[in-house]
Amino acid sequence: MTDSDYDGFAEAYASANATGFFNAWYEKPAMLRLLGDVRGQRILDAGCGSGPTGVAVSDRGAEVSGFDVSVAMVEIARRHLPDADLRVHDLAEPLPWDDEAFDVVVASLVLHYLPDWSGPLAELYRVLAPGGRLLVSVNHPGAFPITHPDLAYFEVTRYTEDYEFAGRSVDLTFFHRPLSAMARSFAEAGFRIAGIHEPPADPGTPAEVLPPGLEPGGAFLGFLFFDLEAR
Repeated sequence: MTDSDYDGFAEAYASANATGFFNAWYEKPAMLRLLGDVRGQRILDAGCGSGPTGVAVSDRGAEVSGFDVSVAMVEIARRHLPDADLRVHDLAEPLPWDDEAFDVVVASLVLHYLPDWSGPLAELYRVLAPGGRLLVSVNHPGAFPITHPDLAYFEVTRYTEDYEFAGRSVDLTFFHRPLSAMARSFAEAGFRIAGIHEPPADPGTPAEVLPPGLEPGGAFLGFLFFDLEAR
């Protein structure tokens, strides 16, 4: 899929994200608020990683399936979700599920690893029931020209950043695309944009995990969330 190989640092990544701000106290709470009541719903966790979202929606009464390109990540997820249908699979390839198999697909922080969205979005649309929802979170495109002023905003642009997970430094490669390109990709796949969200930091975030200068409940350019409906 990309050259960001999570197999080599899966345990460190899962450990860091279990308590770190951006996943545990920002993306996951915001995504769960968007999901709302999921009791009895069939949910596909696309790019499930170590399974935190799957665990949360399973605890709320959803029927969970999921996949990730990383073998090591799926192994961790299976430890937390032994009864879920979890598979090793690349989102860039056709999905191994039937048409209209799910009520909701969650794609948390996964699409920005892909240089091309057309095939993956077509597959996510295919496995959704009519009127189903695709909930997406990605790196906020508005932050890109601030953090990478030397790179092209209005193009699909490959870039690599260094991160530290549980004391281990790793390089992750992403593909930036402007907001207009995101919206066009969703529309071409057949989705209606029901909402675009820029959530603040969770009000309950412990002070010790907040980024410098950010208050609990404060707004900032972090991730951008889309609530999409399969027409």
